[in-house]
Amino acid sequence: IITIGRQCGSGGKLIGEMLAGKMGVKCYDKELLAMAAKHSGLCEELFEKHDERPTSSFLYSLVMDSYSMGYTASDMPINHKIFLAQFDTIKKLADEASCVIVGRCADYALEDYPNVVSVFITGDDKDKLKRLQELYKVDESKAKDIMIKTDKQRSNYYNYYSNKKWSDPRSYDLCINSSKVGADGAVDVIMNFAKVKQAWNRQK
Repeated sequence: IITIGRQCGSGGKLIGEMLAGKMGVKCYDKELLAMAAKHSGLCEELFEKHDERPTSSFLYSLVMDSYSMGYTASDMPINHKIFLAQFDTIKKLADEASCVIVGRCADYALEDYPNVVSVFITGDDKDKLKRLQELYKVDESKAKDIMIKTDKQRSNYYNYYSNKKWSDPRSYDLCINSSKVGADGAVDVIMNFAKVKQAWNRQK
């Protein structure tokens, strides 16, 4: 299983899709929302509304205490129900087959799984801004706003729900600057790293 955290504009989703294609497996990004909604019985629109967005007024411990006790309290805040539904869906996918999962604290959900490589994709600002300008058809100023706002949301979500820090190298197995190696190069680096990690795990 490869999990990919990414800065906005770094091409993390594209790298995930290319990687999945090369591995011959599925890549899950937004598809996770529909799957989690289906499994939980909650409305898909709710998942889209809360996607990678925390609600900081509730304690993280409430979520994990309820999860560890094996049930979801009926009066649990909706954002926590949504997180847990995604958490369960990620584990279910990892149990079924090899895959690539983009974002949504997947590395945290699967931290006890031995055959997981957690990756974080970063990039130089000029390259990220250029990619966002082309993607959203906006000027540099607007692209910068999108980049800062999206990264802040992802960081808050990750830091709130996981016990790690978003974008901190210590939170991941591998960090790659896509500006230095390109998307194809990033795919090669991840695949080579996965082989080395797998071999190392066998030796231990």
